[in-house]
Amino acid sequence: MLKRDGVLAPDQQVAVRFEHARQKQHGDFATNVALSLGKACRQTPRELAQLIIDALPAAPEIAKVEIAGPGFINVFLAAASQFNIVGTIRDAGNEYGRSNLGAGQKVIIEFVSANPTGPLHVGHGRGAAFGDSMARLLTATGFEVTKEYYVNDAGRQMDILAISVWLRYLELCGEQVTFPENAYQGDYIFDIAATVHREHGDRYRRPSDKLRTEIDDPDLESQLDALIQRAKILLGHEGYRYVLGVGLDALTADIRGDLEQFNVKFERWFSERSLLDDQRVDNAIQALARSGYVFERDRALWFRSTAFGDEKDRVVVRESGAPTYFASDIAYHLNKLERGFDRLIDVWGADHHGYLPRMKAALQAMEYDPDRLVVLLVQFAALYRGGEKVSMSTRAGEFVTLRELRREVGADAARFFYVQRKSEQHMDFDLDLAKSQSNENPVYYVQYAHARICSVFRQAAEKNIDTSDLGGADLSLLGESHEIALVNTLSRFPEVVENAAANYEPHRLAYFLRNLANDFHTYYNAHNFLGVAPGLRRTRLALIDATRQVLTIGLELIGVSAPDKM
Repeated sequence: MLKRDGVLAPDQQVAVRFEHARQKQHGDFATNVALSLGKACRQTPRELAQLIIDALPAAPEIAKVEIAGPGFINVFLAAASQFNIVGTIRDAGNEYGRSNLGAGQKVIIEFVSANPTGPLHVGHGRGAAFGDSMARLLTATGFEVTKEYYVNDAGRQMDILAISVWLRYLELCGEQVTFPENAYQGDYIFDIAATVHREHGDRYRRPSDKLRTEIDDPDLESQLDALIQRAKILLGHEGYRYVLGVGLDALTADIRGDLEQFNVKFERWFSERSLLDDQRVDNAIQALARSGYVFERDRALWFRSTAFGDEKDRVVVRESGAPTYFASDIAYHLNKLERGFDRLIDVWGADHHGYLPRMKAALQAMEYDPDRLVVLLVQFAALYRGGEKVSMSTRAGEFVTLRELRREVGADAARFFYVQRKSEQHMDFDLDLAKSQSNENPVYYVQYAHARICSVFRQAAEKNIDTSDLGGADLSLLGESHEIALVNTLSRFPEVVENAAANYEPHRLAYFLRNLANDFHTYYNAHNFLGVAPGLRRTRLALIDATRQVLTIGLELIGVSAPDKM
């Protein structure tokens, strides 16, 4: 109508987006469409808002429409129409809350990617819970998502793993060795060494006196590097690769198993070493060189990342001729783009925040849109037990593993706790709270709401109350204040899911679930569901069944189960 009357140009594209009003006095929904179109229509936003309202057809679902502030349009639903959401939810089933926001865009999300040099610890758990929840949310909003783990199976850390395993193996063979304090100390190293000894006996034994090096450098890291080079000579290429492979395979399998038990499964495990074997790193360096932003200095190759806003230029090939970790990362991201992904999402520890400018610079130098790379930062969680902070050191082997955390508090509690805060915020993980069965424990509180609803339906079955045809419930019978609060919260779910996905903030969903659980528990404590007239009983059962359904979907989106009993 507005185009017919010349208010809007015939070819004017209009995207109207409604959001739930934040305050009840502002109605149920609000839109800023008049503010966004006012200039193009040569109208003040309030004038355009009034024209839009005047053009709206009458609808029994709408009680009134008002203009607020500089030109917002607030919509108030008729009381009876608010409860129609119950039928909408039950009809939609598991599809409720899903949308086509992503329009099929191909997204790869890479997360955890811890070095396979030891078991995952509780710090990695937060990245795992966050990354997997984001993948679930993006899938639910219409993106085509691939989850990938980047296995750092090349470089110095792998050499430290190999020397750690081999020295423990030599001890099992009866050799007297001095184990470096900066090698990997955990018991898992003994276990891997025992596997080598059990399967091969003394095959890889070498006299310990031949391990002595002539290095005089007091630096422990330099001494460790010299010891690694000595081991490579003594074992030979095949022997060294075997020892390294045993450690790598054992720890990668351990990580994979831990993550699967944590309800995290990856579509692909991508090997860093494959980038070197397939010469993809060399190809990426050549692509950078063709861009004109690679130069030589001090017999090393540098990428002029300062040309794209980085604080300093970066080495891509060392003086020794070996590529840097950064070069491997450039090759990895180039590979992702070549695989046809529209958006690359990396979940990194907060200590990697300075890495983003150089990575975007490399993409831009190779003429890719740097905005296709999205980096989400996750703070490691500090673990507390009995009010005391638990210290963690991977090399020293002093850390609480993700497996230990899962066994102590359960995967559900761990995942919920991890995602209930913004990922970049510091987090203190209280083990005692996570194990408590109280209203202060958020995951218990939410899961208990689901279990309570299931209990109501079990009681109905015990009393031979038919609950098979709740679709015929008379929703006009609803109207209590607790029912209004509950349906208002239920109606917000699709918007919460979209916003959580669009802003990469799964904590919004965790917050929503706590509010929904609170609304249900309040309703449950104030009203009777079964001991009322049949018509009202059916209607209230339909309402709490819709609530159960949203709780189930919401918990699934953050990888948490919805138990029937607790």
